[in-house]
Amino acid sequence: MKYKLHHVIIWMLVFGTWFMFRYEGYSLPATAFKVTLIKVIDLAALVYFTNYVLIPKLLYKKKYVLFAVTLISLIVLSSLLKMNIIGRMTNNPALLNISGNWKDRVYDNVIPHFFLVLAGAAFKLMFDYTAMQKKMADMAKEKAEAELSFLKSQINPHFLFNSINAVYFLIDKENKEAREALHKFSDMLRYQLYEAGGDKIPIEKEIDFLNDYVSLQKLRKDDQYTVDFSSTPEVKGFSIEPLLLVSFVENAFKHISHRSNETNYVKVKLSKANGTMDFLVENSKEDAISTEKNGGIGLQNVKRRLELLYPGKYDLNIQNGAEVYTVHLKLDV
Repeated sequence: MKYKLHHVIIWMLVFGTWFMFRYEGYSLPATAFKVTLIKVIDLAALVYFTNYVLIPKLLYKKKYVLFAVTLISLIVLSSLLKMNIIGRMTNNPALLNISGNWKDRVYDNVIPHFFLVLAGAAFKLMFDYTAMQKKMADMAKEKAEAELSFLKSQINPHFLFNSINAVYFLIDKENKEAREALHKFSDMLRYQLYEAGGDKIPIEKEIDFLNDYVSLQKLRKDDQYTVDFSSTPEVKGFSIEPLLLVSFVENAFKHISHRSNETNYVKVKLSKANGTMDFLVENSKEDAISTEKNGGIGLQNVKRRLELLYPGKYDLNIQNGAEVYTVHLKLDV
């Protein structure tokens, strides 16, 4: 739990109000101060434990009965402990004796704490609901912006494909490598314009797109560079967000090393087991050296998309070593 100044101010106000209304009930102001301090500490501990442990781990996971039983038990136990401490401090045997006046003790200690803890929980639920609404609004806004960007990218696509076809037929038939590269580029452009605009895309199509991208990048590298792209047969039969993986591959080529006496490499591997897709990208690197000046939509953008689209369903581990850069993404599919 992060330290926040306004929490301290609120509890100081609670302490001051409590002390002002109850200090006349004690023989000495010092005793009233100590008793009030114990009660406020006890209440604060219950509120924070309820808000940051019980609500996220039980209430939000729909374990309602366990949440209620645990909350009531904690309030009763903390009240017994609090009465014991105050009884010893004030030399009040009635608070130490188990057979004391239970009605008054429950009325003065358990019931107030129960409603105060519920009030604190209500504030927590209200703030969490507001945060969730804001998150949903941000998602809707980002989706609208993405759709607008996608529509802008579709400006006269027929002209683009006609131009590509014209260039294709201008290339000498003997130059198969150039023709193949242009054909792959055409397929990638068609994928981005016509197929990647939906919410989900079959993983098979995303793999084809990645394969075409890697193939084009291979053409730009000489024998000092090795590129390995592999996908196991299990990676099929599910859908993911379109263009989610390419930024990591793009980043690998952007920051690949270019040593003259060692092999420079990019490795891309896709696998799937137990409902989890495993995506690994690794490249050799040199600090502050990039083989390309510009590239991609940025890793921060991808991280944000993962947070919005796969909350609690992904694990992203990025290791930026001295000579190797590794991205390891696990995605529940």
